[in-house]
Amino acid sequence: MNKTDSGLVSEELTDRLTEVFDLVGPLYRRTQRKVEQDLSAEGLSVGVRAVLTLLHKHGPMTVPQMGRAQALSRQFLQRMVNDAAARGLVQSVPNPAHKRSSLIRLTEQGQTAVTAVIDRERAVLRRASGDLTGTEIDACLRVLSRLLEVMGDVDVD
Repeated sequence: MNKTDSGLVSEELTDRLTEVFDLVGPLYRRTQRKVEQDLSAEGLSVGVRAVLTLLHKHGPMTVPQMGRAQALSRQFLQRMVNDAAARGLVQSVPNPAHKRSSLIRLTEQGQTAVTAVIDRERAVLRRASGDLTGTEIDACLRVLSRLLEVMGDVDVD
């Protein structure tokens, strides 16, 4: 049997990774419901929040870039961008690199909204950190990043 650095046999590692997947699904769904509940007071959807967060983190992006970053279809992202634009949270600006694919950027109102959402979510995460260490969080990030890499690109259109 082939043992890894941690002493676990490959099959045992596979079983442990299955445990990770078994936790990620409920975590994702609970988080999405919690975010929906918190955002409903502001009239934002989870999809619009995702657009605002992407733009806050990365600056102006095209809809296809957002779709690739989130593994979501361009059509879905376009609906979310349209919703955000109708609320005055984002605006289209010319894209010097591509005439037909405008850049989407946050408006001042969008920046204010996403900052409030992020601040509220960070307050919840501060409570979750409890006795976790930076090393444990680094290990979690490494495992989840590796799983994401192994899953590869998916066709979202």
